[in-house]
Amino acid sequence: MAVQEILAGMPWWVKWVAIPLIAIVVFGGLVASVIGFVIGLLFKVLVFVALVGGLVYLVRKFTGSSSSSDRDW
Repeated sequence: MAVQEILAGMPWWVKWVAIPLIAIVVFGGLVASVIGFVIGLLFKVLVFVALVGGLVYLVRKFTGSSSSSDRDW
Protein backbone atom coordinates (compact mmCIF):
# COMPACT_ATOMS: atom_id res chain seq x y z
CA MET A 1 0.00 0.00 0.00
CA ALA A 2 2.79 2.44 0.81
CA VAL A 3 4.29 2.14 -2.68
CA GLN A 4 0.94 2.92 -4.30
CA GLU A 5 0.55 5.98 -2.11
CA ILE A 6 4.03 7.20 -2.97
CA LEU A 7 3.56 6.65 -6.71
CA ALA A 8 0.11 8.24 -6.68
CA GLY A 9 1.64 11.69 -6.23
CA MET A 10 4.27 11.30 -8.96
CA PRO A 11 3.93 12.48 -12.57
CA TRP A 12 3.23 9.89 -15.25
CA TRP A 13 6.74 10.06 -16.71
CA VAL A 14 8.29 9.02 -13.39
CA LYS A 15 6.13 5.89 -13.22
CA TRP A 16 6.35 4.93 -16.89
CA VAL A 17 9.78 6.22 -18.00
CA ALA A 18 12.17 6.97 -15.13
CA ILE A 19 11.53 3.92 -12.93
CA PRO A 20 11.76 1.37 -15.79
CA LEU A 21 14.97 3.03 -17.03
CA ILE A 22 16.51 2.81 -13.56
CA ALA A 23 15.49 -0.86 -13.36
CA ILE A 24 17.10 -1.57 -16.74
CA VAL A 25 20.32 0.16 -15.70
CA VAL A 26 20.48 -1.68 -12.36
CA PHE A 27 19.35 -5.12 -13.52
CA GLY A 28 20.32 -4.91 -17.21
CA GLY A 29 23.34 -7.19 -16.90
CA LEU A 30 21.34 -9.80 -15.04
CA VAL A 31 18.50 -9.69 -17.56
CA ALA A 32 20.94 -9.94 -20.48
CA SER A 33 22.73 -12.93 -18.95
CA VAL A 34 19.44 -14.74 -18.26
CA ILE A 35 18.22 -14.09 -21.81
CA GLY A 36 21.56 -15.23 -23.22
CA PHE A 37 21.42 -18.42 -21.14
CA VAL A 38 17.86 -19.21 -22.30
CA ILE A 39 18.71 -18.58 -25.97
CA GLY A 40 21.85 -20.71 -25.67
CA LEU A 41 19.87 -23.51 -24.04
CA LEU A 42 17.20 -23.41 -26.75
CA PHE A 43 19.90 -23.52 -29.43
CA LYS A 44 21.50 -26.58 -27.80
CA VAL A 45 18.10 -28.30 -27.58
CA LEU A 46 17.49 -27.55 -31.26
CA VAL A 47 20.90 -28.98 -32.23
CA PHE A 48 20.23 -32.07 -30.09
CA VAL A 49 16.84 -32.66 -31.74
CA ALA A 50 18.35 -32.21 -35.21
CA LEU A 51 21.18 -34.67 -34.48
CA VAL A 52 18.83 -37.29 -33.03
CA GLY A 53 16.47 -36.87 -35.98
CA GLY A 54 19.37 -37.27 -38.40
CA LEU A 55 20.56 -40.37 -36.58
CA VAL A 56 17.09 -41.93 -36.70
CA TYR A 57 16.84 -41.10 -40.42
CA LEU A 58 20.22 -42.67 -41.18
CA VAL A 59 19.50 -45.80 -39.16
CA ARG A 60 16.16 -46.30 -40.89
CA LYS A 61 17.68 -45.62 -44.31
CA PHE A 62 20.61 -48.01 -44.00
CA THR A 63 18.82 -50.82 -42.19
CA GLY A 64 16.44 -51.09 -45.13
CA SER A 65 13.09 -52.74 -44.79
CA SER A 66 13.05 -54.71 -41.60
CA SER A 67 10.53 -57.27 -40.50
CA SER A 68 7.08 -56.11 -39.52
CA SER A 69 7.62 -57.18 -35.90
CA ASP A 70 10.20 -54.37 -35.52
CA ARG A 71 7.65 -51.73 -36.55
CA ASP A 72 4.82 -52.93 -34.31
CA TRP A 73 6.23 -51.56 -31.08
